[in-house]
Amino acid sequence: MSENQTEPNEVREIRINPIVPSESVLVATARSMRPKKAEELAPRDTRKHVETCPFCRGNEHKTPPAILTWPAEGDWQIRMVENLYPVLGDDRAQAGFTFGLQQTIDGYGRHEVIIDHHEHGIAVHDMAESHLAALFGVYQTRMRQLFESDERLKYVLVFKNFGPAAGASIPHTHSQVIAMPVVPENVYAEVRNSAAHYAKHHHCIFCALIDEALTFEATLYDRTSGAVRRKINVGQYVVERGEKFIAIKPFASRYEWEVHILPLAHQADFLDVREEDLADLARVMKRTMARLDAVIGGAQYNFFLHSVPHDAHRDAHAPSYHWHLEICPRTSIPTGFELGSGLFVNTINPEQAAERLRTVELQESA
Repeated sequence: MSENQTEPNEVREIRINPIVPSESVLVATARSMRPKKAEELAPRDTRKHVETCPFCRGNEHKTPPAILTWPAEGDWQIRMVENLYPVLGDDRAQAGFTFGLQQTIDGYGRHEVIIDHHEHGIAVHDMAESHLAALFGVYQTRMRQLFESDERLKYVLVFKNFGPAAGASIPHTHSQVIAMPVVPENVYAEVRNSAAHYAKHHHCIFCALIDEALTFEATLYDRTSGAVRRKINVGQYVVERGEKFIAIKPFASRYEWEVHILPLAHQADFLDVREEDLADLARVMKRTMARLDAVIGGAQYNFFLHSVPHDAHRDAHAPSYHWHLEICPRTSIPTGFELGSGLFVNTINPEQAAERLRTVELQESA
């Protein structure tokens, strides 16, 4: 085989993100064969309690006072406190200014920490489904409280960092909440493009992607030779499915093992998830994280919730936007090409990655 020829199953193509077309992804599977230094696997700390950890039960005096706890009475399982090193705060009023092309606005907001579990080193996939459902409930409660507390707050981002490469500075399992007076650009791009799609096609683009993942099947042929270029099978992007929620591998995955969780029925606001449906969300989340751990155990990752902004256009965007949770394992280090071009490079075929995750046999926990 000559140097210019490729392996039969090799993929080298630019995939356009259907939600945000400007976020293109270069899928180049041959790159996975090159010598490289991947992100180190995060060492799994399985200790249940660490005497010096400020987030462990019994060390509450090492953190600010609790904003809320679950359960409200007795020993806490989940605890929320202010972040000691916030990126935004409400402790001072500082007017913005404009000078020439320079412009600032007040860095007002809230930055808080949710201690996900009283056990120091427990992984998400090892948490009980009932605990995860309670954690999602805490997310909802605090998001609602923050929106109701100040009309200046337009967006609340809930996210989790696991591992130093993902931004985690404390190993005890925790999430974070940042409330801000602006809508993040990546969320705004999703909202803007999904609204444009809805105006043209009269349906939610996220719902259309779910329908394609569950029902779409096709064979694409080469126009000249008639050879099969690609087969698209029903369910090939599905990683996990519950009664109310589904986990999907994006067609244009930015990260090799990226997975998104969405409600099967249209829903724009995470706050609208019914309490009785949180159990199914917890089950899909737990099983998805277990699949990721089985395939790439120990990988560092981020996950974050994207929900409709609570700005003046919230009601207008309700029919077109679809809240979702994005899980982004960090298995490679961005290169100069990615930083310079803004084009993500994925070295694993998303369809093959989805199949590996989907076919993992999970041990059912009690």
